Amino acid sequence: MITALRRAFGAACLIGGAMTAAGAQADTSYSLLDFSQLDGWESDDHAAALAVFGQTCRDFDDPDWLSICAVARQQDPESARAFFELLFRPVLIEDGKNALFTGYFEPELDGSRHRSSRYQYPIYKMPAEARSAGQWLPRRDILTSGVMEGRGLEIAWVDDSVELFFLQIQGSGRVRLDDGSTIRVGFGGSNGHNYRSIGQELVRRGIYSLHQVSAQVIKNWVRRNPSDGRELLLHNRSYVFFRELRNVASSAGPLGAMNRSVTTLRSLAVDPKFTPLGAPVWLEKDGNGKMRRLMVAQDTGSAIKGAQRADVFYGTGDEAGQAAGRLRDPGRMVVLLPIQRAYALLPEDI
Repeated sequence: MITALRRAFGAACLIGGAMTAAGAQADTSYSLLDFSQLDGWESDDHAAALAVFGQTCRDFDDPDWLSICAVARQQDPESARAFFELLFRPVLIEDGKNALFTGYFEPELDGSRHRSSRYQYPIYKMPAEARSAGQWLPRRDILTSGVMEGRGLEIAWVDDSVELFFLQIQGSGRVRLDDGSTIRVGFGGSNGHNYRSIGQELVRRGIYSLHQVSAQVIKNWVRRNPSDGRELLLHNRSYVFFRELRNVASSAGPLGAMNRSVTTLRSLAVDPKFTPLGAPVWLEKDGNGKMRRLMVAQDTGSAIKGAQRADVFYGTGDEAGQAAGRLRDPGRMVVLLPIQRAYALLPEDI
């Protein structure tokens, strides 16, 4: 099988080109590793990772990656580990910041197509003037000035403003409608303001210490303190608009930044300045419930900044949300790059 892989890859190894890490800082360092240095590598389900890699690798527009993708889509599950070991090299990318891994999920909200006494909080489409503005109105003005009213921009109405706020943080979700049907919404744009963490704001105010803050703690505090809670949510000037997703199978995950469904515990949100979208990434998450597995960089997030920063996708619904909300752990992530690109990153004097 190794010989067949090598023959299939053929001339692709002759294609040159430097690794694209647009925006990476000058102090970024690259260390070439061996697969034997990846803790737990031999024990992972490489076939599961290969299947996820194959879902998005076709979207590359670079010949190096497309050649590898063509080989990937011809592999039997039994050859998955050999495929990765032959055609990639592990590269540890660091920018001087400590590694941090958190989780995200696809929320499920209760809602309706029509406003009522129960369903009062709108999920908005993006208005045309916001799309062309670069930076538009802050959250407070969007929600209190009346600028959105009477324009038919509501996709649906939901019954919980706190859950709607966290839907915006996640960027996609499902809404269970009162007629028994379900719709999915995905990221449709933003107002261009930087995200302000309301968890950090609670810490700044001395209400909680950093280790106490989680999504559930924040939700509970806002509900116990409705007036102050509303003001806390408005502290975040960023506002996310949505679009209704009509062509995503109910059994599939939400769409990530590559416009393909992400996969539970196999998809990562990363900073594309350091990690190419679509690349395989070896994750070594420490802390409670250590995780050692090959994942794929298929998504991004406004809070995901840095070479060793990533969000693990945990799935759909409340249970996934609770698991994702508990995750805030150290470790390291190692990007798997095509061989010629990995070597191109090394200093010339090595």
